[in-house]
Amino acid sequence: MRTASLTPPAALAGILLLTSCGTEGTGTGADGPRPTGACATAEPDDTTGLELDGVRIDALGGAGYTGCAALRITNDEAEAYTYTVSLAVLSETGEMRSGLEERVASVPPGRTVRHTVDAGAPLITSQGRPLVRITKVRSVPADEAPAPGGPCPESGIRVTADEGNAAMGLRVVGLLLENCGTEPYHLDGYPRVDVVDEDHDVVTDVKVLEGGDSIAMSTGADGEPQPLDLAPGERARSALVWRNTTEFGTPVNAPYARVVAGPGADPVMVTPELDLGTTGRLGVGPWKRDGS
Repeated sequence: MRTASLTPPAALAGILLLTSCGTEGTGTGADGPRPTGACATAEPDDTTGLELDGVRIDALGGAGYTGCAALRITNDEAEAYTYTVSLAVLSETGEMRSGLEERVASVPPGRTVRHTVDAGAPLITSQGRPLVRITKVRSVPADEAPAPGGPCPESGIRVTADEGNAAMGLRVVGLLLENCGTEPYHLDGYPRVDVVDEDHDVVTDVKVLEGGDSIAMSTGADGEPQPLDLAPGERARSALVWRNTTEFGTPVNAPYARVVAGPGADPVMVTPELDLGTTGRLGVGPWKRDGS
């Protein structure tokens, strides 16, 4: 299993999620169509930090207070994947000015997708030096990707994860379930959770425990599960709780968690960035009505 430098969940609150603009297309293999428009005119001389985990910045454009980056995303997997690309926008002196997070949905297997990011800030100097870096790439199977907006999934429920809290080595990431369908949805227990590593393999040497109080008290993820009938439009919450204590052994860093909310629910893969240290334990809270 590969390990990576992970951002604590609480730090994610400062990341700006942008919608894309410009052009997008697909090609067969690593070449694909070249970017068009402003981002086609400037290929950076220095490519440091412009390629990571199948994502590459091919070109940069814009001037003054505007700027765009042409991303090339290549999916070498056997199924469609949805990618989230984190970018750092730098100042002329190399300090981080802001962070961007761009989502590219449903990249077909064995294909390359072009995607243009409008940064609203200069991304290249007049000397051709880039002012942007790719800092992290996350990918989940397209049919398991969370759907925070847009059409309701066929299951009638929508599952997402929040940005989490981290303090003194304790991590808590909330799971939110919304009944976006037309029929009541019944819950009576815990979500089923698998820990998934960066290679999209299930981590088998982590104990997934029922109840957040198996890790720490007063996290809001404790108590016995109670029967819930969610009417259309109603929501429920659970939580993932862990510590990142590191002692003897190999730390476990697993970006993903595959969540099955309950009966009839399709699996959803969220990205809580599980830095479990050497604890080998993850607590899962019971579903509770949102706001209770």
